[in-house]
Amino acid sequence: MNDKLIMENYLLLLKSTVEVFVHGTLESSNPDVRTILKKGLDMIMQAQADTYDNMTENGWYNINNVQINLIDQTIQNLQNEN
Repeated sequence: MNDKLIMENYLLLLKSTVEVFVHGTLESSNPDVRTILKKGLDMIMQAQADTYDNMTENGWYNINNVQINLIDQTIQNLQNEN
């Protein structure tokens, strides 16, 4: 297993864990539990940001900019559907 694959799996795990913590934080009726979950959520989100930064620095997570004309075309198509 190479570093890129490990980082991809770790990033997916972090993203899934964020969802669990968000729901737990939102649904918690106990303020103390909510505070603990919120702190955990913040920590996981920071780990996700750090992992993403590391992956982009190594060229393992590429971002493709969308051309503005494609955005305009998509908006126009959506407006025409309504």
